[in-house]
Amino acid sequence: MFKDDFCLTDGCYLLNHSVGRPLKSAQQYFNQHFFSPWQNTNKEPWQQWLPAVEQFNQALARLFNSSSQLFCPQVNLSSGLSKLVMAHPRLQQRNCNVLMAQSDFPSMGFAMQKALPDSAEISFIAEHEDLTDATVWQAHLAQQHYDLVFISHVYSNTGQQAPLTDIVAAAKQHNTLTIIDVAQSAGILALDLTALDADFMIGSSVKWLCGGPGAAYLWINQRNLAACEPKDVGWFSHQNPFEFDINHFQYHDTALRFWGGTPSVATYIIAGHSINYFSELGMAKVRAHNLMLINKLHDELGEYIRSPREAERCSGTVILHLAKRQAAVMQALHNANIAVDERHLGMRVSAHIYNDEADIKHFIDVVKNA
Repeated sequence: MFKDDFCLTDGCYLLNHSVGRPLKSAQQYFNQHFFSPWQNTNKEPWQQWLPAVEQFNQALARLFNSSSQLFCPQVNLSSGLSKLVMAHPRLQQRNCNVLMAQSDFPSMGFAMQKALPDSAEISFIAEHEDLTDATVWQAHLAQQHYDLVFISHVYSNTGQQAPLTDIVAAAKQHNTLTIIDVAQSAGILALDLTALDADFMIGSSVKWLCGGPGAAYLWINQRNLAACEPKDVGWFSHQNPFEFDINHFQYHDTALRFWGGTPSVATYIIAGHSINYFSELGMAKVRAHNLMLINKLHDELGEYIRSPREAERCSGTVILHLAKRQAAVMQALHNANIAVDERHLGMRVSAHIYNDEADIKHFIDVVKNA
């Protein structure tokens, strides 16, 4: 029944790790909350646009079980990460040490390298190590003192899920700050920020949340808010953006201190609508459906699958490697109008709430017969 809620074309879409499909209701909602205030009255549209952006923060708060005042819209994850790292005094120390994984999305490494002081050191967990194993993280955190550990909730090229609760607990034992990247997990894996109690989070809306690009966000634990003084600011970072006194700046007392100059609103109106949909649907239902379809892939194509199967270790994406058949299978899938992609470890296949058993059966049949 969920197929009726989304814009689906002919063929089979299994690229949800890249860009989720839009809701059918998104265009009407966007016209009502973006164009209508602009087109249909002589009043200042910002009076309606800004509350619509606040609804984006409120939708995130419901999805992740936290306060909307701890979220701030961002244009993308790289920008959000740079702002966070440059804002916290501990991460601007000359001898700052950071732990990441070689499997993190490259843009996160690029941003981290440039946001940290030149004298800072970044250590990487090697690709051959099992990032789903809490003891791997615990061993690295115990080897030396780190000021920050960056954790991708899900690794896009391997289909692995990091054990967030164990990592955050280990980081606290070693007095290490934590940043969680939920780009590949938001909308498919449940995450309770209040229970997890990490220090920071960054995420986007383009993938499983089906909210389109340009609607990223950052989250700050309340205990870190006062210490963070962003460098990339603008009038919407000010406690009173409409004060209009060039000689007086005061950081906003919420996470909006990270907002910056005149904001985009269109992307957040679209994304907020979609996030609300998934928040009301519930992550448990989305994940259960995803796991049911993942298990069918394992049952029929298990010999080719390189990603984990266990629910606590796997993401929403299955990675298949078909060796010498890979190119032929990819061409057969293209000819059958089945949307997947591939990276160096294999083909990436992601089934969402609007995919069904018929989609997976069609995919399996094409792979077997290619």
